[in-house]
Amino acid sequence: MTRAAAEAAEGSEARLPRSGGRILVDQLVAHGVRTVYGVPGESYLDVLDALYDAPVRMVTCRQEGGAAYMAEATGKLTGRPGVCFTTRGPGAANALVALHTAYQDATPLVLFVGLVPRGHRGRAAFQEFDLRGTFGAHAKLVETADDAARLPEITARAFAVAASGTPGPVVVGLPEDVLTDTALASDAAPLPVPEGAVSEDQLRELHALLASAERPLALLSGSRWTDAARADVRAWAEAWSLPVAVGFRCQDLMPSDCEVFAGHLGYGRSDALARRVAAADLLICVGAAPGDVATDGYELLAAVGTEPGDRAEAPDGVGRPGGTEGPVRPNGARPHGSCAAPARRIVHVLPDAPPAGAWHRSDLTLLAAPAAFGRAVRESAPSGPVPWAADTRACHAAQRAFRRPLHDPEFLDLGEVFAVLDARLDADAVITFGAGNYAVWAQRFLTYREGMRQLAPRNGSMGYGLPAGVAAALTRPGHQVVTFAGDGCFLMNGQELATAVAAEAAPLILVTDNGTYGTIRKHQELAHPGRVSGTDLVNPDFAAYARAFGAHGETVAATEEFGPALERSLANCRSGRPALIALRPAEGRLAPGMTVDSLRERGGT
Repeated sequence: MTRAAAEAAEGSEARLPRSGGRILVDQLVAHGVRTVYGVPGESYLDVLDALYDAPVRMVTCRQEGGAAYMAEATGKLTGRPGVCFTTRGPGAANALVALHTAYQDATPLVLFVGLVPRGHRGRAAFQEFDLRGTFGAHAKLVETADDAARLPEITARAFAVAASGTPGPVVVGLPEDVLTDTALASDAAPLPVPEGAVSEDQLRELHALLASAERPLALLSGSRWTDAARADVRAWAEAWSLPVAVGFRCQDLMPSDCEVFAGHLGYGRSDALARRVAAADLLICVGAAPGDVATDGYELLAAVGTEPGDRAEAPDGVGRPGGTEGPVRPNGARPHGSCAAPARRIVHVLPDAPPAGAWHRSDLTLLAAPAAFGRAVRESAPSGPVPWAADTRACHAAQRAFRRPLHDPEFLDLGEVFAVLDARLDADAVITFGAGNYAVWAQRFLTYREGMRQLAPRNGSMGYGLPAGVAAALTRPGHQVVTFAGDGCFLMNGQELATAVAAEAAPLILVTDNGTYGTIRKHQELAHPGRVSGTDLVNPDFAAYARAFGAHGETVAATEEFGPALERSLANCRSGRPALIALRPAEGRLAPGMTVDSLRERGGT
């Protein structure tokens, strides 16, 4: 067969009438999609039928929130849009939480939503809802495909918008009758995703600012970080002995053992790092503009030399606020700091201009994705020794000391638990968790090595860890995946253990079972000491819960039990079976160095 004949044969299917469902699935294949997540619905039956014999795996989940979280986690891990399918009305509403996560975390995600037939629109049809009104504030683009022939164009645009600039979610509505319609349509090739660039003049200006600084600091955050971008930016920072901090839940952007690593900002950060940020006369923000979480409500962007805000609420000096999650609200909200004072120079390296309200004064702005920035700076080096090298070494030593586990004199020492776990983590493990005080242990006491990845919601969304763990195990088969959850966080999507077992995804899950919504309890004890309302939990036997789904399950209540339980659980994971260890710390343990009793003592009760 000639080349022309082969190409004609290959493209013949595109010139035959296809159903809208088939056209859409063929577009997914053309865009390299191999896994989609969802809960089936009658509004997109023709998509399900087209998936039956397509090289795309449909992972059937137990709730749309879990499915959309899995798609979001896939987008975080791969840098390419994760894909989720839901049905109209209730199904779409369940997925909204993950859309908010993708929007605030800058994760590429495409959500396809089955809709009522076009002829039923606007007539209060069964499960009809306003797609744009529901998702418009939480998505980069909301579009409805009203013509099967335009599905290739709409799909290609959705993937490009989701991945371009600052990534985020895109929502595509699929009327039921559009999916059953047939049309002649050619497949659309994936659209390019621009990376931006750094000009020679900008590079010279950046390094002139560095050369004139006395206390510079780089802050890495945001998304679109490739392996090459991580390596290039690390090489640049090492060449300049530039201290590097990472933003909230961005700990996989710089290895913990790198000599220029200064620690992580956000909830659970160290006071020493906050003071170093406040003292910086040059702040180089790569990936995203710093938000309120990384800057203590923008206080760290106040005038150079201004001490970080009142730390009275920190019981042990372990960081903002007291090593826990959530904004500080004891007896009223902390006031916002001012925007950066002129005494500090700020450089922003961003994939595109941020939206209104997310911008700070900038002395130099480079519109480039991390990969383009990394290529531009990787070969640069100072002409001689830099005056801040000793300070960089001190920053690194301080963060190493901060990461040493705090040991508790109780039956289950979570400090020792995390020390044992840290020693058993693979160099390319994937760590996932949701939101809550329990996450501080994972953020603070694990060593994030060069090949490791962290999947956690920067918007503070609970219920994320388990779905993300399932997605990570399916996206990176054979890799070690460890999921952390609090008891409140876990049961928001615990049903996805069924998905893990069915899909043969085998994360290791550690659930901290302390019987309370810990973050809210902490704020409650500070604001209203001893008046417990709405924060106590009555939990199941989590180990038995796991076994009921077909997973391995154990309970650990004493420190010496953890090591053997960990080995048994890891063995199950290696055999393809998910495993859960329920950790039962002493009653009232909320965070490293924090208990209910210690909070009440401070409250005078």
